Amino acid sequence: MASTIPASHSDLLQSKPAFAQLATVNSDGSPQVTPVWVDYDGTHVLVNTARGRVKTKNLERNPRVAMAISDPENPYRYVAIQGRVVEMTEKGGDPHIDRMAKKYLNKDTYPYRRPGEVRVIVKIAPEKVHTNG
Repeated sequence: MASTIPASHSDLLQSKPAFAQLATVNSDGSPQVTPVWVDYDGTHVLVNTARGRVKTKNLERNPRVAMAISDPENPYRYVAIQGRVVEMTEKGGDPHIDRMAKKYLNKDTYPYRRPGEVRVIVKIAPEKVHTNG
């Protein structure tokens, strides 16, 4: 069952440079957690990563995720999300990471691109959402 991000906490995904702690499942069943930049399109939580990274491989094998996003100004205000990846696409990955660089680094272009890197947008459908603050 799909859930939505309450308007009271959507700023943590859309406008504030709040990092998400993204949990995926390794092939041996153990958890893997990575801090990531996040975005929200009104329906899906968006994470931009690169093809070949551990989280990308984990998500291709098992689409279940959990994440927590705390307000950088008040860590007791947060949104916790459990959901599933519904799409992983390279389409629009480069312009999206540039928009994320503007949000998180105040840079017009993502400065950490590596030669041959292929950016991937991960679309996550929230299934359970919990907020505080």
